[in-house]
Amino acid sequence: MRIWLDGELRDADGARVSVFDHGLTVGDGVFETIKAADGRLFALTRHLDRLARSARGLGLREPDLDEVRRACAAVLEANPMPLGRMRITYTGGLSPLGSDRGDAGPTLVVALGATTRRPDSTAVVTVPWVRNERGALTGLKTTSYAENVVALARANAAGASEALFANTVGQLCEGTGSNVFVVLDGELHTPPVPSGCLAGITRALVVEWSGAKETDLPLAVLESADEVFLTSTLRDVQAVHRVDSRDLPGAPGPVTAEAMRTFDARAAEDWDPK
Repeated sequence: MRIWLDGELRDADGARVSVFDHGLTVGDGVFETIKAADGRLFALTRHLDRLARSARGLGLREPDLDEVRRACAAVLEANPMPLGRMRITYTGGLSPLGSDRGDAGPTLVVALGATTRRPDSTAVVTVPWVRNERGALTGLKTTSYAENVVALARANAAGASEALFANTVGQLCEGTGSNVFVVLDGELHTPPVPSGCLAGITRALVVEWSGAKETDLPLAVLESADEVFLTSTLRDVQAVHRVDSRDLPGAPGPVTAEAMRTFDARAAEDWDPK
């Protein structure tokens, strides 16, 4: 495997980032995950725009998006595969131990790994921890993911692929790496970004293409919703057939199935929707 590290392609086995990199020592970094299929990257422009927003929000030096595009193209060409997960990681770089950031400049890594298409439906669990909708990192896609690791481990132990969070006021927020949609009386709803959820790329496209309403919802809506589905870069639109101990028979339901069809059709028409 070949990856991009700080300006050039390198063999993954020989690529090295300093143990004093701020992304490693304190999680001072941002990232993007992009779907790669048959030599193409989906929604690259939107992902790069969010990478830049996240970097600004963290106070990192603005990334050179032309360089990031070159890196993505080089990694994609060097690692042909039918379906892959591209990861762009951009960190505070070599820094002193502690929270102060050094002045050596940021670290840029672009890597690609093979993946498989997700099942049409999955199980989720709710977790007792909450998202802080007023936190300093709210809305930024940062490398500070330990909370998600813990929550996802709980989900996996329960036979689920995702864990869903409320925010501090008990509203439905998001998953560890996905956004959540619910169907109520035939209408499609998703939590608004001010709830504390990440402004997902797939989420935004589903809102635009399927007319979902952005609505503040209690976490308990999952106990009564007619349908539930998740969106993310690699899930696209994925139905939920179980929430905790509640089964949702027949998933994907009609609204979810239509959202899946619409997303697949619109994405096929334009791989870089602006």
